[in-house]
Amino acid sequence: MDAPAAVLAIDAGNSKTDVAVVASDGTVRGRARGGAFRPDRLGAAAAVAGIAPLVEKARASAGIDPGGPVAVQVAACLANADLPVEHEALEAAILAQTWGGSIEVFNDTFALLRAGLDDRRGVAVVCGAGINCAGLLPDGTTTRFAAVGHISGDWGGGGGLWQEAMWWAARAVDGRGPGTALSDALPRHAGLSTMAELIAAVHLGSLSEAECMELTPVLFAVAAAGDEVASALVRRQAEEVVTLAVAAMRRLGVLGEALPVVLGGGVLTAGHPQLMNEIDRLLADAAPLAVPKVVRTPPVVGAALLGLDRVGAEAGVRERLRESFAALGEAPAV
Repeated sequence: MDAPAAVLAIDAGNSKTDVAVVASDGTVRGRARGGAFRPDRLGAAAAVAGIAPLVEKARASAGIDPGGPVAVQVAACLANADLPVEHEALEAAILAQTWGGSIEVFNDTFALLRAGLDDRRGVAVVCGAGINCAGLLPDGTTTRFAAVGHISGDWGGGGGLWQEAMWWAARAVDGRGPGTALSDALPRHAGLSTMAELIAAVHLGSLSEAECMELTPVLFAVAAAGDEVASALVRRQAEEVVTLAVAAMRRLGVLGEALPVVLGGGVLTAGHPQLMNEIDRLLADAAPLAVPKVVRTPPVVGAALLGLDRVGAEAGVRERLRESFAALGEAPAV
C-alpha cells in the first residue's frame, strides 16, 4: 500500500458526487461516483458523512493505506455552499473526516470555472438543476452570487424551467394565458392525459424529483418546434445566463476586456441550439470581447486543479491531469 496522494478532489452536486485521488504528477489514481449531495436537507455533517464511502472506495482503488489521510490537500467543491454559515459548517464537517492535511472548500461553481480555464482568469455560469455564477482573477479576487433560489434573485436552471413550463401550460388550459403546445406535451411525456393529471401527480408526489426534471427537455423540444410560449422561456433563460456573466465581469472590473466565459451544467451542455445561439448573440452585444466556452469536462477535474494549484503543481502536471481524466472517461458508479 502507498502513502497519501497529493490531492483528494471532491465535486458534490445536486445530482451526483464525484471523488478523485490525484498523484503529485497529475495521474488519477482512484475514482468513485455516488448520488446527490444535499446538505440543505440533511445537514452538513450528515451530507459529508454520505461522501465517506466514496472517499474510501477511491482510496482503496488508489492503493492508499486505510486509517490515515487520503491526500496532502483536500479540494472540495460543494453544492449548497452558498452562504458563509453554510460554507463554515461544511468546512468543519470535512475537517472532521481527517481526509487530508489541509482542506479547502469552494462552492461547486468554482469547479466548473477552474475546469474550463487555462489560467486563473474568467467567469463561469453553471445552469444545471439550478443556476449560479462565479468569477476569478489571477490575484485571487473572486465574485459570486448567493444563489439560493428565487429569494436571491435567481431564475431558471432545470429545476425552475420545468415549473415555469407547467405554469404556462396550466394557465393555457384554464384560460388565464395564451395557448401553448406545452399543455399536451408535458403530461404526455409523463404518461398522463391532461394537465390536471400532471398537476395532481406533482402536487401529491406521484412524480419523483428526477421525473419532474425530465420535463425540462420537453420545454426545449416544444420551443424548437416553434411554440412561442416555450420559445419565450428559452429566451428568458439565455438572458439570465448572460445577465449573470455580465454582472460578474462588471464586479471584477473586466467587462471591456477579453475574458473566457465558461458555460456548464446539464442545461447548457445539452447544446440546445435555440438557447446557445441566443446566449452567443446576447453576450456579443453586452460584452463583445468575452469568449463563451462550453465545458463538458467533469467538474471534478476543476476540483483537482484547484488542489494542484494549492500544492504548487507545475503547468505540465495540470495538463497530465486533464489527459488522465480524458483517458479514463466517465467516473465509475459505486
